[in-house]
Amino acid sequence: MRRWPLRMGAAALLAMLLVMAAVAAPARDFKVEQVTTRLDDGIYVMDANIRYRFSDRALDALDNGVPLTVEVHIQVRPVADWIWQESLVDQRLRYRIRYKPLSERYLVSQLPGEQGRTYVSRDAALTALGEIRGLALLSRDRLEDDQAYEVQVRVSLDIEELPLPLRPIAYLYPSWKQASKWSKWPLTP
Repeated sequence: MRRWPLRMGAAALLAMLLVMAAVAAPARDFKVEQVTTRLDDGIYVMDANIRYRFSDRALDALDNGVPLTVEVHIQVRPVADWIWQESLVDQRLRYRIRYKPLSERYLVSQLPGEQGRTYVSRDAALTALGEIRGLALLSRDRLEDDQAYEVQVRVSLDIEELPLPLRPIAYLYPSWKQASKWSKWPLTP
């Protein structure tokens, strides 16, 4: 008879651990897959490919008309620089993807502004969202010849841009806290 309460307690503990694991399950990831730079008329220009794998919750919200905003944070720094030293470039780009139910299309736009390109499928829109082409970083004359430099890139989902009723949920669930790690790429001509 005494084993019954012990088994119930163990079962309750197991159920609680499973619920906690489901709530704390990691979201899909964002990843900066490639960054290349080139020197064009004395200006360093960057191209990047970013893979956005939004969580199921974020994709459900998107398909139900909730726009998602991502922020791309870009820095250019000397390779051996201390973290507290100022970056040569510290730029934040913001992009929005939204579903337009009347036209059954996805719109990808750079903020500020609402103009962008439309796509028939969500996959095509997510691929386009992850392509940055021809972004001017800085002029060649700002760099020292004997110093190596790198481009650091990080991307994240901006929870603050979600509609107000959805924000408390986004703060509570890890599936909304999506970001890549900082990735480092050489600044090459």
